[in-house]
Parts: sequence; C-alpha cells; structure tokens
Amino acid sequence: MKETETIAFGGGCFWCTEAVFELFNGVVKTTAGYAGGTMKDPTYEDVCTGDTGHAEVLQIEYDPKIINLEKLLDVFFTMHDPTSLNRQGADSGTQYRSIILYSSDGQRAAIDKFIDQVKGTFKRPIVTEVKKLDKFYPAEDYHQKYYEKNPGAGYCSVVISPKVKKIKEKYGLS
Repeated sequence: MKETETIAFGGGCFWCTEAVFELFNGVVKTTAGYAGGTMKDPTYEDVCTGDTGHAEVLQIEYDPKIINLEKLLDVFFTMHDPTSLNRQGADSGTQYRSIILYSSDGQRAAIDKFIDQVKGTFKRPIVTEVKKLDKFYPAEDYHQKYYEKNPGAGYCSVVISPKVKKIKEKYGLS
C-alpha cells in the first residue's frame, strides 16, 4: 500500500509555489515542472511562449498521515490569487494560471468540496482549473529548489520572500 499521495499545484511561478510548500512537515518531495498541456517534453523556453498549454506547476508528494489535502489546499489558496485569470502579479500568461492537477477521484472530490466552501470568501469568482494529472514533466535542474539556492536573487527577495513570510505568519512556522 502506498503511503504517500501526489498532487500538482500551479499558482504563478513554480519557484514561489515550491518555496511555500517546502515549509510544511509532511511534504515529502517537491518537483518544479510543467503539466496541463499537450506538448511532449517541453522546455522552460517552450512553456514561456504560452503555446504548449502547460502551466508551471509544483508536483508535491505528501504523507496524508502528517499533512492532509485540505491543509495543502488551504495553503495553495492562501499563497496565490485563485481569482486572477492567467496571471499572478507581474507573471502573465496561461503558463501562470491557477491550476490543480489531482491524481485520484478522492482528491477531486476533496478539491471540489474545498472550493465550494471557500468561494464565498473571495470578492471575485475562483478561476482555478481543476483536472486530472495526465503527464508531468520535471523542469530543468536549475529550477529545482531555486529559492533555497538563490535567496538573495532579485525575484526571490522581491516576490518570493514576502509570500514565504506571509505563509510562515499565518501557519505559525519559523
């Protein structure tokens, strides 16, 4: 019996998403990559064109005995704007869309229930795409653990660090 589950979240740049989810106990492994589109074996440059159909996503392997899906969903809906179509902040294009790629029917049911519960807390409609994870393509090595490796880089300081701080404060993390 498999002890972990897998899900993928896209909420803008995958560097931000990875930096946030890396904070949580029970997240066993994270991999930045591309999913949700049609092109086989896309590169970062391919995805940046917006023509592949793929989004920048973070595939998360997690232990549901330590962190449940509802908590992961709460973090996801806290760390990005699920009402913003095809953009997060300055990152614009379908590759930055809000998307959840689930791996089981149980996850799909939990996602639908969660969105139904939180939709009234947003001023605009939630535009998060929800679909079955078909194929995941890991991003190039230099994208993996980007924030961890480059905390002083401009994008990390200006965009990622404030998101990490917000999440740490909300969830009481150090």
